[in-house]
Amino acid sequence: MRDQTQPVYDIPAWHLYGEHAPFPDIAHMERIIDRAAGLDWQIKPHRHTHLLQIFLLLSGQIIFNAEGRQRSLAPPVALCLPPTAVHGFDFSAGTEGWVLSLPVHDFPEFLADGAELAFIAHKPAVVSPDRAVQDSFTRLFDIWSGNGRFRNTELRCVLGQILCTLFKDHGPSSDTEPTRHDARIPRFQSLIAAHAQAHWPVSRYASALGMSTRNLARLCKQQTGLAPQAMIEAHLMREAARLLAYTRMNAQTIAHRLGYDDPSYFNRRFRAFANMSPGAYRRRLDQ
Repeated sequence: MRDQTQPVYDIPAWHLYGEHAPFPDIAHMERIIDRAAGLDWQIKPHRHTHLLQIFLLLSGQIIFNAEGRQRSLAPPVALCLPPTAVHGFDFSAGTEGWVLSLPVHDFPEFLADGAELAFIAHKPAVVSPDRAVQDSFTRLFDIWSGNGRFRNTELRCVLGQILCTLFKDHGPSSDTEPTRHDARIPRFQSLIAAHAQAHWPVSRYASALGMSTRNLARLCKQQTGLAPQAMIEAHLMREAARLLAYTRMNAQTIAHRLGYDDPSYFNRRFRAFANMSPGAYRRRLDQ
């Protein structure tokens, strides 16, 4: 039997605010009004474990809540939030803008360690967008909401243009005082990618990193807000979601492929992660 310790989340960790289904696409876009109007224009503090989000705020009065601090944002403004950054918003009614969500691991050409834009995946940033960025967001939405022959390639091209335009004249500045990025976290993530299916215990990861289990736990909580076991399980559940979305493997086969001896235990963990069973998740994608 595998380690069945359930991860503890001090702050809600969602894939998208108010949703628990893992990402089946390489990006997600929506207007602020479509998301916030149904929530009384308030998004409570939360974090995303693997999504980088870019908010393009065009009008309205916005209070941004980050890591327990509040600040006012004066539109037009672009806000880049890396994975695990705790954030929330209070919008005035009718606020206009966009939120773009990107699974970091799907954009290694932009966001992997060593890539030219990797810094935006580690530190929150607030920048002033020009008109070209605003027009590019509209173009990106048209591509994202369509089903063109080269949809994913076009998305990557326009997204790259947006990121370059936003950050070519601006460093990753922020008043949110983000935690300094520690290079041991990407090393831990690389080890997870290589060995999660073998279900290494946390102690073995710590040993491979030359750390004690206690120090690894402290580092992960400080840098990501999550315990090491939660990071490992999140990786496995994201892989399960990908297999459900892009293959026709049944849940039992996926469980065994991901190293789970007990498919019923895998089903329970996926349900806890996605708020639905593997079968329900696949049916939702097939609709």
